[in-house]
Amino acid sequence: MFFLLLCLIILLKSVLSSMDLDYYVCYNYWKPSTYMEADITLAAFIPMFLTVELPRLINIDFVTDPFILWESYLWRWKNYQYMLTLYFAIEEINKDSHLLPNVTLGFHIYNAFLSNRKTLEGLMMWLSGRSEYICNYKCKTQHKALGVLSGTMSEFSAAIGTLLELYKVSQVTYGAFDTVLSDKDTFPSLYQMSPKERALTQAVISLLLHFGWKWVGLLVADDLKGKEFFSQLKAEMTSEDICLAFTQVIPVNWKSWKKYVPGTVNLNQHTQVNVAIFYGDINDVLPFLAAKKVPVTKKVWIMTKQPFTYLETVINKDSDWMNFFSGSFLFSKEKMIPGLKNFLEALTPSQYPGDLYFFKFWLDNFDCSPPELLCRNHYPCPPNTSLKSMQEKHEVMTVSETSYSIWNAVYAVAHALHKTLLHKTELGSHEDTNNGQLLPWQLHPFLRTIQVVNAAGEEISFDKNRNIMEIYDIKNFMEYTKHTPLPFKVGEFVSKSPQDQGFFINEVLIKWPSSFNQTPQSVCTPSCGPGFWKVLQEERPVCCFSCVLCPEGHISNQTDQKECIPCQSQEYPNPERNHCLPKSIIFLSFEDPLGMALACIALGFCVITAIVLGIFLKHQDSPIVKANNRTLSYILLISILLCFLCPFLFIGRPNTASCILQQITFALVFTLALSTVLAKTITVIMAFRVMKPGRTMRRLFVSGIYNSVIPICLLIQFMLCGVWLGTSPPYIDTDAHSEHAHVILLCNKGSVTAFYCVLAYLGTLALGSYTVAFLVRNLPDTFNEAKFLTFSMLLFMSVWVTFLPVYHSTKGKAMVAVEVFSILASSAGLLGCIFFPKCYIILLRPDKNSLRCLKNKKHQKKNYHFDELI
Repeated sequence: MFFLLLCLIILLKSVLSSMDLDYYVCYNYWKPSTYMEADITLAAFIPMFLTVELPRLINIDFVTDPFILWESYLWRWKNYQYMLTLYFAIEEINKDSHLLPNVTLGFHIYNAFLSNRKTLEGLMMWLSGRSEYICNYKCKTQHKALGVLSGTMSEFSAAIGTLLELYKVSQVTYGAFDTVLSDKDTFPSLYQMSPKERALTQAVISLLLHFGWKWVGLLVADDLKGKEFFSQLKAEMTSEDICLAFTQVIPVNWKSWKKYVPGTVNLNQHTQVNVAIFYGDINDVLPFLAAKKVPVTKKVWIMTKQPFTYLETVINKDSDWMNFFSGSFLFSKEKMIPGLKNFLEALTPSQYPGDLYFFKFWLDNFDCSPPELLCRNHYPCPPNTSLKSMQEKHEVMTVSETSYSIWNAVYAVAHALHKTLLHKTELGSHEDTNNGQLLPWQLHPFLRTIQVVNAAGEEISFDKNRNIMEIYDIKNFMEYTKHTPLPFKVGEFVSKSPQDQGFFINEVLIKWPSSFNQTPQSVCTPSCGPGFWKVLQEERPVCCFSCVLCPEGHISNQTDQKECIPCQSQEYPNPERNHCLPKSIIFLSFEDPLGMALACIALGFCVITAIVLGIFLKHQDSPIVKANNRTLSYILLISILLCFLCPFLFIGRPNTASCILQQITFALVFTLALSTVLAKTITVIMAFRVMKPGRTMRRLFVSGIYNSVIPICLLIQFMLCGVWLGTSPPYIDTDAHSEHAHVILLCNKGSVTAFYCVLAYLGTLALGSYTVAFLVRNLPDTFNEAKFLTFSMLLFMSVWVTFLPVYHSTKGKAMVAVEVFSILASSAGLLGCIFFPKCYIILLRPDKNSLRCLKNKKHQKKNYHFDELI
């Protein structure tokens, strides 16, 4: 038993010895940085991996097994393109005989640790010159870099900026522009390569407006850039009536989630919110989503930063995340770097044998090892292997905005170095106190004012106020292969200035989340269609409103109009109230049923009046005709006939002549009729006064003074009409408001005062006739018509007193019809009350219209001789 145990120990020792030798060979390649030696070097900090704290129960010696250390990192291979872009730019510059001639440019690349505990670790390695750094010691001063490239997070640049300022080392950031870093009082040696994003919020707003998303959520990083983005976005939303249903602040440190989780928003409760905007790194939002569980209701995410440094790894390991982000949108700026694509396609596994990251890149992404380093029995990469043959397997071939900024940053520093060297050459050796050696601070004057044009034709400058054209690609996150989702370009937003912007998107290419069969809606209240307008609700956002039908005479021809548009006076809204239709012109015509009825009535009364006149003419010698002054009776019948003809001036299409004749004819004809009635009443009272003693009344009666009443009354009316026509005569007018779909053509009376003066004069005549007739109504006589005259005047005044309120309460054709009806009614009252009783006696009771009947009555009432005097 002891012998068997001894054999196992010897065997294990031999195996471990061989493994130690293998690990020793591999460990020679494990170095914390990648470098390219040259005359002048730059330091670059690129976030290539994240450190993960392994459980304390696992005790591993990383010096003995560096592979376990590698596997404990979360490698960010998307960022490896930044390093390859740096390789490309440096090699291009070294090949350029006009830029830094006779001088080679190199670099030292360190990992940019983003955690607070390790933020300065890479910088301390660079300053001390060794991986086991010692503060305030420089082990390799001869390779001191003259400039530093940093990114992608502004927090990292700010953290190392304070330390770099002690050495006056220029720091050029290739991450997104940050307003805080532009403070030259705090960071005088820091230069931001990326321009300020002025149009990002406008691009987001354009996407929201295109799809009509007015009720959205917002997840924003809890940092300075997040606050700045939130402030700009909220201002843009307010101007476009877009509302935030919820706002969730995302902590940039996932360890701080413990204090945020209790107050976080529940996405499943916001069922009407189908769209959410996210600004920040995906590393920050995933803990939030994991803490709240993946929402049951899928949403369309709009990501305004390029956060895919870590997303692919998570999605490829968890299909739930892939389904969650499928259909989302991403805004990105992708630039073209001339020659970079060919450079990437030509890369082979043996291109950079001393680069640990290069080896790890091939090992992790293509499952093969460069031939120079075969550890742990990894398979060597096949001959003639290059990224060109495998470019579809990894998105490192797609140029990102950050890579473009790195390319520009390297060229900006190179041009600044070139100008610095030229300046030292011009000064000469007698003024050079550094023995030809460049110092970091000497780079600042030239870097600050650098202004060159790169190979892509774009100006390189550190002026934050420079006006540049911003182009954002709108990408849709969809499944590229069965388990690999990638963003595909579906649109573009171009901004040359706030006043000159363009938005384009191809909806056919968009892949929506699986829970939506069509374009999702994200609104608090459905849009108010044409014909309705928005009425805001109290104490609620502007996106939550009520839809109210446009009032009468108004329309809305667009969606979500804030107020309705009134139609013109010659137009009217259709039943849906989304379009104005032209009104048809109408008037009281003979074809109109009302006009035809009034015309027929007028014509009938004309015929009746003519018949009555004919009866009186035929029986002109009969006592009843002679007894009441037949001449006045004839005049009255003719005036009544003219009154019945007067409505024909009111019916039909109005014109200037008819408008004037309507009122003038009406006034004169009725004045003639009423003055004739007045003359009749005066005749009656004078006839009875003649029988009493006194010569004056007899002379007046015999002279026919009562016959002058008619011309005097007509003359007064002529004067009133003359004043009316001279001041404000009637004219053609239109009424576009009385009827919904019609414009009524009618006659405007011009001076309303003159019209009422005419009516008042007619009323005075009627009242006078009524008063006189009322006084003699009981005088005895066989054919005394005083009672008939009294009743006719009472009826006449009743008609026109009723006319006034009815006339003012009607509009349009009804107003004309009321006036015509009043003319017919009052005329018919005169005809019926005065002449129908006489026609009854003449035609049906001829025995009462004889001399015998007259003599019998005279014998009974011998004290009165009224009829003989007539």
